Amino acid sequence: MAGLGVSCEASFVGELSPMGFTTKQIHAGVSPDPVTGSILTPVYQTTTFVQESVDEYLSKGYSYSRSANPTVRALEKKLSSLEGGFDCTCYSTGMAAIQAVIQASLSGGEHAVVSDVAYGGTYRLCTKIYQRFGVEFTFSDTSDPDAVSAAIKDNTRLILTETPANPNLKCTDIAAISEISRSRGITHAVDNTFLTPFYQRPLELGADIVIHSTTKYFDGHNATVGGAVITKSQDLDEPIRFIQNASGVIMSPWVAWLTLQGCKTLSIRLERQSANAQVIAEFLESHPKVSTVNYPGLASFSQFELASRQAEGFGAMLGFEVHGGVEAGKKLIGALRLCALAENLGSVETLITHPVTMTHADVDKAERDRVGITDSFLRLSVGLEDVEDLIADLSQALDCI
Repeated sequence: MAGLGVSCEASFVGELSPMGFTTKQIHAGVSPDPVTGSILTPVYQTTTFVQESVDEYLSKGYSYSRSANPTVRALEKKLSSLEGGFDCTCYSTGMAAIQAVIQASLSGGEHAVVSDVAYGGTYRLCTKIYQRFGVEFTFSDTSDPDAVSAAIKDNTRLILTETPANPNLKCTDIAAISEISRSRGITHAVDNTFLTPFYQRPLELGADIVIHSTTKYFDGHNATVGGAVITKSQDLDEPIRFIQNASGVIMSPWVAWLTLQGCKTLSIRLERQSANAQVIAEFLESHPKVSTVNYPGLASFSQFELASRQAEGFGAMLGFEVHGGVEAGKKLIGALRLCALAENLGSVETLITHPVTMTHADVDKAERDRVGITDSFLRLSVGLEDVEDLIADLSQALDCI
């Protein structure tokens, strides 16, 4: 091997650089356990870490699991590598991750521009909690850079975008909004949960911060809830890391360990799920009982060009409406046998959601109507099942309305 110019000193694959995405999702951030040689990072299920002496406090890097934990740290390093960031912090939920970004970016009397189509929990957090402390929010059509520019005020400190957006898949031009934020000295954070870094890497497009609900595609198995924030620089990482420790909204070691295992199959799962979603979207678009289909991979999608340009795939989320409105939609959901009615997404199982009564129930009706989240809209998170079985289930359910 030495004759081929390959060092015999490399002790683990993490020393080989650069690595492809799928290699990184398996190997980045982890190495065999130095005590036992275990190929899996151990679950360091401990509250505290014994110190050698007062003078050598933190010599091993850990003191108390609220501040840092080796299992969680392995996941943080992996996610940072996948997004191409400076570093990552992990949290108990995706909403805790968004909370950390808001708290690190905004004080009372300051302002943020937020995507007008976003997860209902984001809207609830902004309007029901942080507005009480004097933080201002403008929910803007971030798919329109001019609208974002018009929404910026002298006290704007954060632009928070979600793309593709939950639930109707509206896309935001990350590069264009990042250029606006950079020119005004404003932080741009992107919720990248729907596409993951396998398909979309916002930091490469100019964003400052990436947010994930790790509950979704990184876990992929409906087993955990968690969140992550990846930053592009130390200056952005330090205040967010302070919030993580001070507020205590940390990820548990067991959740981190499970998520580490989910990460290893992210790309192969998402490829299959996205391929299934494309076939299902085309089936639904051609069905006479379906009135609209929202999927970035359809040529009929209003932002197909943008979705094709800024991401390497279209993802496994789609939305649709059926003729007959709310009652027809309820009948369809009730007739489904394979697609489960549930509030998660990104898992190996196909899940269907009625956003108005589930994920976006806390969004004011006037706001939902304004941004096109109608009472009859259904959101489908496509899983790994055989696509023929999924289409058969949808077909028989459509026959019932």
